[in-house]
Amino acid sequence: MKLFDVYPLNDITIVKGAGSYVWDDQGKKYLDLYGGHAVISIGHTHPHYVKRIEEQLHKVGFYSNSIKIPLQVELAEKLGTVSGKEDYQLFLCNSGAEANENALKLASFYNGRKKIIAFKKSFHGRTSLAVAATDNPSIVAPVNETENVIFLPFNDEASLEKAFRENEISSVIIEGIQGVGGINVAAESFLRKIRSLCDAHNAVFIADSVQCGYGRSGRFYSHDHAGVQADIYTMAKGMGNGFPVAGISIAPKIQPKHYMLGTTFGGNHLACAAALAVLEVMEEEKLLKNAEEIGGYLVNELNGLPGIREVRGRGLMIGIDLPDELSMVKKNLLFKHKIFTGEAKPNVIRLLPALNLGKAEADIFLEALKTELNKV
Repeated sequence: MKLFDVYPLNDITIVKGAGSYVWDDQGKKYLDLYGGHAVISIGHTHPHYVKRIEEQLHKVGFYSNSIKIPLQVELAEKLGTVSGKEDYQLFLCNSGAEANENALKLASFYNGRKKIIAFKKSFHGRTSLAVAATDNPSIVAPVNETENVIFLPFNDEASLEKAFRENEISSVIIEGIQGVGGINVAAESFLRKIRSLCDAHNAVFIADSVQCGYGRSGRFYSHDHAGVQADIYTMAKGMGNGFPVAGISIAPKIQPKHYMLGTTFGGNHLACAAALAVLEVMEEEKLLKNAEEIGGYLVNELNGLPGIREVRGRGLMIGIDLPDELSMVKKNLLFKHKIFTGEAKPNVIRLLPALNLGKAEADIFLEALKTELNKV
């Protein structure tokens, strides 16, 4: 049997990681400013993270949600404290797509409606309803197609108001900062408008925080910058620092009932241990503050460089929009300078490093980028 070939791959095999660095099977060292799609939130193989998972593995690795799992209660309490959402409820699952799928489903249970508002350039996952709410027809199979999703321009209040006037809306799902779409920041006034319209029409405000949450923007959820509360926050990526874990944080007004949602692997013992380790490190090392400070430093330095069309983002979620003639910069950063970054089409370099990235590492990247920009 061979692998199903759906991923374009760089010819690199990573065998070791520590902090913001990884090494390949040839012994070459790389600075990791991508973290495998924003997953590595507290650095590769953080000692506390490794210890937490190892200790749990010696006790019990898995049992299903048919028994009490005290680690889930501990995780819910810690997440409530760190995120500032103490009165919310936690449902645990396995991936960002699954989190968004459950959020959209829960909203429909809540108000009995079908219509969903999503936005141009959005990405919410690859499962049935999550991909239907994703603005990329090339990954929507015929079986996923639905008339229940309304796509609107991002940050367009007039279009949003019109959609609410003309439809019975179940939910609005929005990334606080669009990741795959190119690091586009939702305007604070736009997020407040979503909140007010959802309140007026009994619709559910879903804050997709899968990539832009968990401290990446300098606030726990990037939507927090707008000063309003969503009804459901979805999270994954940095939640487990590489261990598959995800969840939705649910406002008190949405009440549960047995069998409403379910999962076999979600919230298992190892997943909870990983997620608790992440939150503990975030608190102990003040990583939200570090993300804000190092991210601010990077943005200020990047804005002074020639050839860049625009710098977007918040905290350590940064997009560098380059002209066509600089389309090779990302590839050169990787193969010439040994620096992993991400990209969004057509020519946006995405920076999604661990939240404990240091200034020294930021400067290594800036010097490499300057070298590439000066070639043009």
